Amino acid sequence: MKWTRGVVEKKTIWADGLFTLEIRAPGVAHFEPGQFLQLGIEREDGHLHRPYSVASPHGEVLDFFIVLVEEGRLTPHLWKMDVGDQLDVSTRAAGSFTLSKSPSASVLWLIATGTGLAPYIAMLRTRTPWQRYSKIVLVHGVRHGTDLAYQPELAQWSAMHGEKFAYVPVVSREQLEAALSGRITHCLANGSLESMAGQPFTTDCCVMMCGNPDMLNELISMLGERGLRKHKSKEPGQIVVERYW
Repeated sequence: MKWTRGVVEKKTIWADGLFTLEIRAPGVAHFEPGQFLQLGIEREDGHLHRPYSVASPHGEVLDFFIVLVEEGRLTPHLWKMDVGDQLDVSTRAAGSFTLSKSPSASVLWLIATGTGLAPYIAMLRTRTPWQRYSKIVLVHGVRHGTDLAYQPELAQWSAMHGEKFAYVPVVSREQLEAALSGRITHCLANGSLESMAGQPFTTDCCVMMCGNPDMLNELISMLGERGLRKHKSKEPGQIVVERYW
């Protein structure tokens, strides 16, 4: 793997242990929104690195939306970083969780848990989804309301695009007036998810899912009962999946 030097330009803390690093890394080759890069640091016991979806389109400064894993080897070091600190960034991205690999449809559902929101932020910062789909629904499932990151940007998109864009926050461990309560699958089962989105799941949807594998498996099964299936190059469907661990 080839590396380029990155420098932290900005750090945004959304909640304790939940943060975005904006890293200047002009040596990274062009990539598609939805792909991931490796972040790494050199330690006495070797080079520590792991993949992170980029929360921005390609550019000289790249965003990474990260959650601190207390027992993790790398994220505690990333959590301590601040403006001016240096780290390694892989020069080439990987992954196929992109709009170019997704099926054509009228409606685009972007469903995430936790930091699975990152690839969607990258996609929505480009013209492609706004031009390609008649409606976009972004669903973000978290435990606590403070975990609902990127609120100013999401509010801006809502103001700009009106009914073309629906944002559905889902909070599992507390009640919030502007959010659905429970897990994403629970909200699908009781009808509240589609009601808040103002859009049902149909076979004319592209459904992208990113995050907790248990949620993904259950949601795929539930949507399968409605006739939606995973999208494959030789067997077109509606569902595109990225598992986060």
